[in-house]
Amino acid sequence: MKSDLHVENDKASIQVIDRMMSLLDVLARYPDPVSLKDLANLTGLHPSTAHRILNDMVLKRIVDRAEPGTYRLGMRLLELGNIVKSRLNVHEASLNFMRKLHLKTQQTINLSVRQGDEIVYIDRSFSERSGMQVVRAIGGRAPLHLTSTGKLFLSVDDTAMVDAYAKRTGLFGHNKNSITDLAVLERELDSVRLNGYARDNEELELGVRCMAAGIRDDSGRLVAGLSISAPADRLREEWLNDLINTTNEISSVLGYAPQHS
Repeated sequence: MKSDLHVENDKASIQVIDRMMSLLDVLARYPDPVSLKDLANLTGLHPSTAHRILNDMVLKRIVDRAEPGTYRLGMRLLELGNIVKSRLNVHEASLNFMRKLHLKTQQTINLSVRQGDEIVYIDRSFSERSGMQVVRAIGGRAPLHLTSTGKLFLSVDDTAMVDAYAKRTGLFGHNKNSITDLAVLERELDSVRLNGYARDNEELELGVRCMAAGIRDDSGRLVAGLSISAPADRLREEWLNDLINTTNEISSVLGYAPQHS
């Protein structure tokens, strides 16, 4: 059992951490160095308390002293952030979110990335209750222009790159619904850019419809697509918001912060 002295020490330690985080939160809000006076005012700390904590953080390189009496975030935070980033990958970041989306929709949730002119399925959440047989296993591939996630990746290519893709692949189709005409594909990609999501209306497989939204990393780069696949008569439009919210959450975990105009 802890003594009263140990309990008091624990409380003091937690209080110091809380105060340190308050100072870091304020420094993160301002691009320019912040004075000790302003930091004390904004955090509600006594100037001597703020000064003592800031000095300790300067020694650990968590905070830099820009010039006498002013402070900014330190390089150690960047180093730690890069370590966190290097240990994150889209697959790990997506797993729990995919399971939650599957539980809500009871349909197959696919995580796919681009490799050349195809998408590759790298994970999937599904159950027998979805009523749809999974044709492409994890590791399976499909053409960009016939899949909802593939269209997401094509939509971030410029016109010349899409033209080159069309020439390389011939825009071959799998069935009567497949897009095999470049002009039709370009109109489809314009719609993807406008709406921020993509669809596959039985273009890859008859009887199967999909909707996909993109996952972005901290640089804003499209790194993966998350899609809901369902029997054509079961895909519900209200799942689209759930899908977009899910990809936004995964992107946030990866460090993506959308720029608002």
